[in-house]
Amino acid sequence: MRKVIKTAVFLCLALAFFSCSQKNSRPKNPDAKLTLALRAGVYADVIKKCLPAFEREHNVWCAVEELSEDDLHHLVADDATNESGLYDLCMVDGSWMAEYAANDVLANLSEWGYELDDDIIPATKSICYQDGALYLAPFYGNVTVLLYNKIMVAEAGYTPEKIRSLEDIVSICSFHAKRHNLGFMYRGDTANNIVVDFLPILLSYGGWVVDQNNFPTVNTPEFRKAIYGYMELIETGRAAKKDDLIAAIANKSAAMGIGWPGWYTPARNSSMDYLALTGRYRHESEPHNANIYGIWTVGVPQNSLHKELAVALLAYLMDKDIQKATVMQGGVPCRYSSLRDKEILEKFPQYEVVCKALEGGVYRPVMEEWSDFYAILGKEMQAIISGEKAVNDGLEYAQWQLEARLNQHRRRSSLRSIRKQN
Repeated sequence: MRKVIKTAVFLCLALAFFSCSQKNSRPKNPDAKLTLALRAGVYADVIKKCLPAFEREHNVWCAVEELSEDDLHHLVADDATNESGLYDLCMVDGSWMAEYAANDVLANLSEWGYELDDDIIPATKSICYQDGALYLAPFYGNVTVLLYNKIMVAEAGYTPEKIRSLEDIVSICSFHAKRHNLGFMYRGDTANNIVVDFLPILLSYGGWVVDQNNFPTVNTPEFRKAIYGYMELIETGRAAKKDDLIAAIANKSAAMGIGWPGWYTPARNSSMDYLALTGRYRHESEPHNANIYGIWTVGVPQNSLHKELAVALLAYLMDKDIQKATVMQGGVPCRYSSLRDKEILEKFPQYEVVCKALEGGVYRPVMEEWSDFYAILGKEMQAIISGEKAVNDGLEYAQWQLEARLNQHRRRSSLRSIRKQN
């Protein structure tokens, strides 16, 4: 078994660490070039800040491709069919793991001597393994939170600590809707966003979209109860795109909405803040894990031409001291050593909320068909929300479509497996 190239531990943090990110600090005659496929935005920005020190240490160049979520998903998957890959390190959304595993997209990190340590929040690791072997590492701890305007919450007679259930959220948003303001904002621009914004509500009601065998559970009492509750909530506001949602809550035009830490970093004097959902729909109801993971993991493509160096880069990016340094640049590590660090919490108190949300988080279903699943469900949910369909009719039709689509896909997958064996 090959071992990972030993990576030096760079203990300098914050300014000292990131001052090394100047262009002229790159090696003049590199021994190799690594190509990174990353999710555009703060996720890629954080990694780019980390690269110069690694480049000097290993005499390599790192070229970064910043991609949209869809482009990242499909370009990495498509490139995996080639004998020699274009990419050496890639970001992976957890919902792609089943598809990538089925198509042998990722390298087995365990075989290259890399394993995750105990400082990483346990629940965030669950998506990273396949048949006991490690294929991914949780790099950026994105997880759903409840965005809220501080003044509007206070005007409704609440403090953040008193928001203990969905019942409280509806109460605050209804208060402001009656005053001709917007209560709850939600994303209604894509099928994926419609579904994902609803999932924390569904979990709070004790429901989920699939059972333990990934069989659809859309046409169930829990799901119906959750969607009726969600419709009551969104009637206090309206649909919006991400940037409009953030601006409305920050500018005191709307009270609340589901968001992600990667969207917004509140300061002590900010008008907007966020908290972790409790997973209760009423004060007396049973709590559930209700925060949806949008964690960006990192992995190494199976067909990378520089696997050893790529695994060394992954190990470097996952080092606890390197990750702690990324916080100053907008990083959200999945590590206790960062999220419970006293100095970090003094400057970024919201990381206590992020830690709590990550501890009680849930990954979206690990299934090859997830893209088809949310497209079907999102379309039917939109028809229900708009009043085009009754709740029962929409959920019955969604359940039928989902069962048919999954059965069709799994028959094809079974045939492909048989052909491979022969």
